[in-house]
Amino acid sequence: MAERRLFEEIADAIRGMIEDGTYPPGTRLPGERELSEQFEVSRVTIREAEIALQATGWIHIRTGAGAYVEAELPSESKRLPQVSAFEVTEARSLFEAEAAALAAPTISAETLEKLDELLAAMADEKASEDEINAIDREFHRTIAAASNNKAIIHVIENLWRMRTELPEVKESHSLVCRKNSSARQSEHADVVEALRRRDPAGARLAMRRHFNRLLESMLDETEERALDELRRRAAESRERYLLSAKLA
Repeated sequence: MAERRLFEEIADAIRGMIEDGTYPPGTRLPGERELSEQFEVSRVTIREAEIALQATGWIHIRTGAGAYVEAELPSESKRLPQVSAFEVTEARSLFEAEAAALAAPTISAETLEKLDELLAAMADEKASEDEINAIDREFHRTIAAASNNKAIIHVIENLWRMRTELPEVKESHSLVCRKNSSARQSEHADVVEALRRRDPAGARLAMRRHFNRLLESMLDETEERALDELRRRAAESRERYLLSAKLA
């Protein structure tokens, strides 16, 4: 698992203070400045932590009025684990490939027609990123529902919650999907064709290929971001060296 980012640690700390009653349900959290001094981090980090807490149902942010603890806290069964985008995608590959295999023998003509419509909507160049993501989610949920396995459907629904509600996971998917929209479209079409043939093994393989490409793209994106960070630090070090050389 990737190294956790600072805002996630701060979010965990604030969540712990909510759970132990330091900040009871319905109360206002201290302001960004006070929290940044308390945790000795920047206000930007506090803001990111609060966004993460809002996304997972712990607080709500009122524009101009601050952050408030939700009156009803998430139950244990509804809380999302802090996981990486890679872990979520790996799990989706396992469950959604099997859902496609289960759906293939019995999928109805109506469901196939719906999947064709979603493919066409996903190919619309005028659609926004949010619209494409909503169509993508409906595409995968439709196949999951066609598996007729309630346990698998439940797992996939919760994996999609992690995909869309955890800020870091959502951001990672957004970066990758934006760069590989044509590949995603082709892969989805391959899944539908396997389902149309009533081919469980083909549907499983097509779905796995879709997620394998996504996982590889995530690894490439992670490496690229790590290299960018190294370049940024090197540039800062160079600037400091040149400045100290001038002072000497």
